[in-house]
Amino acid sequence: MRRFLGDTLSDKLEKVVSMDRFRSGRSLSPLRQAEAYWSALRTDEDVPLRSAIDPRGLENILPYAFILERIAPGIARFRLAGQHLTELTGMEVRGMPLTAMFTGAARAEVGAVLEHMFDTPAVAELDLIAERRFALSPLEARMVLLPLKSDFGDTSRALGVVVAEGELSKRTSHSFDVARSRLRNLCGEQTIPPVVEQETQGFAEEESEFQAAPHLRLVASRDEM
Repeated sequence: MRRFLGDTLSDKLEKVVSMDRFRSGRSLSPLRQAEAYWSALRTDEDVPLRSAIDPRGLENILPYAFILERIAPGIARFRLAGQHLTELTGMEVRGMPLTAMFTGAARAEVGAVLEHMFDTPAVAELDLIAERRFALSPLEARMVLLPLKSDFGDTSRALGVVVAEGELSKRTSHSFDVARSRLRNLCGEQTIPPVVEQETQGFAEEESEFQAAPHLRLVASRDEM
């Protein structure tokens, strides 16, 4: 985990923003610590660069942190992830899409949140609850997603933190539904993503009235005539 979030560019940083300057005892949650760190890296009220994220500045919350890369509209994959996320999902998530940890019913909303976060850009917060059949006891989680710029200047990366409360099942993975999602633009104002339309028809095609083909006709054989 020491190399988590690190790359050659971050190794060249002369100054590391430490999380210690933002902590007020242990009452500040990993989500708030991550956002405070992210805010300190902003210049001219803009989104921080991915290369500015240094693991030494996030050392005390590394198990809960992860980095996302936008790869398509509504889709972002894990580039790096902490141990807590592995325990939640029961698998190594690196290289997998963020939606892999959600139920099928929640994935459309997660995709809309991702698009809005990257395009606005905005800070996203999600309240999660484990699918009932996977949980030994009520398992809830909170997630924050903080947009980042790539070295090319496009907002296509994100720093994320997820923290769960409840008993984790070691025998199976946990799949989450979204209980609530909230987004704030860079000025701190609440913003709303596009309405997600649920597809309910599945693979069914529209029914059409059957009509006999006009060019077909019954031909009797000589034995029948």
